[in-house]
Amino acid sequence: MNQYTYQLLGNIASTEKVPIVGIDGEKVADVARVYSNRLKRLVDGYFDYRYFLTYEMTDLRGEPTFRITKKIRRGKLWFEAFSYIKQERYTVTYENWRIGLPELTIHWSGGIMKIDKQMEGWSNFLVNDEIVARWQAVYVEAEDAFHVILQIEPHSPIQQADFFVAISQATLFIGS
Repeated sequence: MNQYTYQLLGNIASTEKVPIVGIDGEKVADVARVYSNRLKRLVDGYFDYRYFLTYEMTDLRGEPTFRITKKIRRGKLWFEAFSYIKQERYTVTYENWRIGLPELTIHWSGGIMKIDKQMEGWSNFLVNDEIVARWQAVYVEAEDAFHVILQIEPHSPIQQADFFVAISQATLFIGS
Protein backbone atom coordinates (compact mmCIF):
# COMPACT_ATOMS: atom_id res chain seq x y z
CA MET A 1 0.00 0.00 0.00
CA ASN A 2 1.23 3.48 -0.85
CA GLN A 3 0.69 6.10 1.83
CA TYR A 4 0.99 9.88 1.58
CA THR A 5 0.59 12.60 4.19
CA TYR A 6 0.26 16.37 4.17
CA GLN A 7 -0.90 19.21 6.40
CA LEU A 8 -3.40 21.88 5.39
CA LEU A 9 -3.97 25.20 7.08
CA GLY A 10 -7.36 25.62 8.73
CA ASN A 11 -7.91 28.59 6.40
CA ILE A 12 -9.56 27.18 3.23
CA ALA A 13 -8.77 30.41 1.35
CA SER A 14 -5.04 29.67 1.44
CA THR A 15 -3.25 29.42 -1.90
CA GLU A 16 0.07 28.26 -0.44
CA LYS A 17 1.69 25.19 -1.93
CA VAL A 18 1.42 22.25 0.43
CA PRO A 19 4.03 19.47 0.17
CA ILE A 20 2.80 15.88 -0.24
CA VAL A 21 5.11 13.43 1.53
CA GLY A 22 5.46 9.73 0.76
CA ILE A 23 5.75 6.94 3.33
CA ASP A 24 9.56 7.23 3.16
CA GLY A 25 9.38 10.88 4.30
CA GLU A 26 10.39 12.27 0.90
CA LYS A 27 8.41 15.04 -0.76
CA VAL A 28 6.71 13.71 -3.92
CA ALA A 29 4.56 16.67 -5.06
CA ASP A 30 2.76 19.86 -4.05
CA VAL A 31 -0.93 20.74 -4.00
CA ALA A 32 -2.32 24.28 -4.05
CA ARG A 33 -5.57 26.07 -4.56
CA VAL A 34 -5.27 28.30 -7.61
CA TYR A 35 -7.22 31.18 -9.14
CA SER A 36 -7.03 32.22 -12.79
CA ASN A 37 -7.14 35.91 -11.79
CA ARG A 38 -7.39 38.26 -8.80
CA LEU A 39 -11.00 39.18 -9.47
CA LYS A 40 -12.13 35.56 -9.06
CA ARG A 41 -10.27 35.32 -5.78
CA LEU A 42 -11.89 38.54 -4.53
CA VAL A 43 -15.39 37.46 -5.56
CA ASP A 44 -14.84 33.98 -4.11
CA GLY A 45 -14.51 35.59 -0.68
CA TYR A 46 -18.18 36.58 -0.87
CA PHE A 47 -19.07 32.92 -1.44
CA ASP A 48 -17.05 31.64 1.55
CA TYR A 49 -14.26 30.51 -0.80
CA ARG A 50 -16.40 27.68 -2.18
CA TYR A 51 -17.47 28.96 -5.63
CA PHE A 52 -14.32 29.40 -7.74
CA LEU A 53 -12.63 26.18 -6.73
CA THR A 54 -9.56 24.84 -8.51
CA TYR A 55 -6.78 22.68 -7.12
CA GLU A 56 -3.58 21.91 -8.97
CA MET A 57 -0.93 19.30 -8.27
CA THR A 58 2.65 19.96 -9.32
CA ASP A 59 5.68 17.70 -9.46
CA LEU A 60 9.04 18.42 -7.83
CA ARG A 61 10.05 20.66 -10.77
CA GLY A 62 6.88 22.74 -10.37
CA GLU A 63 5.24 21.37 -13.52
CA PRO A 64 1.46 20.75 -13.29
CA THR A 65 0.48 17.07 -13.13
CA PHE A 66 -3.24 17.21 -12.27
CA ARG A 67 -5.96 19.87 -12.04
CA ILE A 68 -9.56 19.79 -10.80
CA THR A 69 -12.12 22.58 -11.14
CA LYS A 70 -15.62 22.97 -9.73
CA LYS A 71 -18.32 23.72 -12.33
CA ILE A 72 -21.82 25.06 -11.78
CA ARG A 73 -24.29 25.44 -14.64
CA ARG A 74 -28.09 25.74 -14.52
CA GLY A 75 -28.25 24.54 -10.93
CA LYS A 76 -26.04 21.50 -11.53
CA LEU A 77 -22.73 20.96 -9.78
CA TRP A 78 -19.83 18.79 -10.94
CA PHE A 79 -16.05 18.77 -11.06
CA GLU A 80 -13.86 18.50 -14.15
CA ALA A 81 -10.36 17.09 -13.76
CA PHE A 82 -7.42 16.56 -16.09
CA SER A 83 -4.23 14.51 -15.74
CA TYR A 84 -1.38 16.21 -17.58
CA ILE A 85 0.71 13.04 -17.26
CA LYS A 86 -1.88 10.63 -18.71
CA GLN A 87 -3.63 13.24 -20.91
CA GLU A 88 -6.91 11.93 -19.51
CA ARG A 89 -10.10 13.74 -18.45
CA TYR A 90 -12.23 12.87 -15.43
CA THR A 91 -15.67 14.05 -14.37
CA VAL A 92 -16.80 13.90 -10.75
CA THR A 93 -20.56 14.08 -10.30
CA TYR A 94 -23.12 13.82 -7.55
CA GLU A 95 -25.38 10.84 -8.26
CA ASN A 96 -28.82 10.43 -6.63
CA TRP A 97 -28.67 13.94 -5.19
CA ARG A 98 -32.43 14.42 -5.55
CA ILE A 99 -33.37 11.43 -3.40
CA GLY A 100 -31.41 12.28 -0.29
CA LEU A 101 -27.81 11.26 0.25
CA PRO A 102 -25.80 12.04 -2.87
CA GLU A 103 -22.96 9.77 -3.97
CA LEU A 104 -19.81 11.15 -5.53
CA THR A 105 -18.87 9.28 -8.70
CA ILE A 106 -15.71 9.63 -10.82
CA HIS A 107 -16.18 8.88 -14.52
CA TRP A 108 -13.28 8.34 -16.94
CA SER A 109 -12.42 6.23 -19.95
CA GLY A 110 -11.11 3.47 -17.66
CA GLY A 111 -14.33 3.07 -15.70
CA ILE A 112 -16.25 4.39 -12.73
CA MET A 113 -15.10 4.96 -9.17
CA LYS A 114 -17.40 5.85 -6.27
CA ILE A 115 -16.43 7.96 -3.27
CA ASP A 116 -17.98 7.03 0.07
CA LYS A 117 -17.71 10.46 1.72
CA GLN A 118 -17.51 10.52 5.50
CA MET A 119 -17.47 13.69 7.60
CA GLU A 120 -15.36 11.98 10.25
CA GLY A 121 -13.15 8.97 9.73
CA TRP A 122 -12.04 7.52 6.42
CA SER A 123 -13.63 8.41 3.09
CA ASN A 124 -13.25 5.45 0.74
CA PHE A 125 -12.73 5.28 -3.02
CA LEU A 126 -14.50 2.21 -4.40
CA VAL A 127 -14.33 0.27 -7.65
CA ASN A 128 -16.88 -2.55 -7.93
CA ASP A 129 -17.65 -2.07 -4.21
CA GLU A 130 -14.02 -2.79 -3.30
CA ILE A 131 -11.90 -0.17 -1.50
CA VAL A 132 -9.01 0.96 -3.70
CA ALA A 133 -7.98 4.04 -1.69
CA ARG A 134 -8.94 5.96 1.43
CA TRP A 135 -8.50 9.56 2.58
CA GLN A 136 -8.83 11.15 6.01
CA ALA A 137 -8.38 14.69 7.34
CA VAL A 138 -8.13 15.21 11.10
CA TYR A 139 -8.33 18.75 12.47
CA VAL A 140 -5.75 19.61 15.14
CA GLU A 141 -7.10 22.66 16.92
CA ALA A 142 -3.83 23.61 18.63
CA GLU A 143 -2.17 23.95 15.20
CA ASP A 144 -5.24 25.21 13.30
CA ALA A 145 -4.34 22.62 10.71
CA PHE A 146 -5.64 19.44 9.17
CA HIS A 147 -3.41 16.37 9.16
CA VAL A 148 -4.28 14.39 6.04
CA ILE A 149 -3.52 10.77 5.17
CA LEU A 150 -4.06 9.12 1.78
CA GLN A 151 -3.66 5.37 1.33
CA ILE A 152 -3.72 3.73 -2.11
CA GLU A 153 -4.16 -0.04 -2.35
CA PRO A 154 -1.89 -2.00 -4.75
CA HIS A 155 -4.91 -3.24 -6.74
CA SER A 156 -6.23 0.27 -7.43
CA PRO A 157 -6.65 0.92 -11.18
CA ILE A 158 -5.14 4.39 -10.57
CA GLN A 159 -1.90 4.58 -8.60
CA GLN A 160 -1.13 8.29 -9.03
CA ALA A 161 -1.30 10.19 -5.74
CA ASP A 162 -2.05 13.43 -7.63
CA PHE A 163 -5.39 11.99 -8.81
CA PHE A 164 -6.56 11.14 -5.29
CA VAL A 165 -5.15 14.23 -3.55
CA ALA A 166 -6.63 16.75 -5.99
CA ILE A 167 -10.05 15.07 -6.11
CA SER A 168 -10.10 14.70 -2.32
CA GLN A 169 -9.20 18.37 -1.83
CA ALA A 170 -11.98 19.58 -4.09
CA THR A 171 -14.76 17.14 -3.21
CA LEU A 172 -14.07 16.02 0.34
CA PHE A 173 -12.14 18.87 1.98
CA ILE A 174 -13.97 21.85 0.45
CA GLY A 175 -16.96 20.10 -1.09
CA SER A 176 -19.97 21.87 -2.46
